[in-house]
Amino acid sequence: MKAKIIVTPKKAVLDPQGKTVQNTLEHMGHSGIQAVHVGKYLEIELADGDKEAARKQLDEACHRFLSNPVIEDYYLEIE
Repeated sequence: MKAKIIVTPKKAVLDPQGKTVQNTLEHMGHSGIQAVHVGKYLEIELADGDKEAARKQLDEACHRFLSNPVIEDYYLEIE
């Protein structure tokens, strides 16, 4: 099994790194970009087994370690 996790800043949180990327893209001639959000992407290889147990374990890891729930959201998918 493989888990894919995407961590991004919450929409209400200022994202200075995203703003820098947006400004740079505009200076390079790319127009129409309204917002950029910079985050993290993780792929975790899992042993085959109980998908729901793996989801519960990774959900806890995301909440406690892989993201900061005060300022970040995460999306977890297990294939």
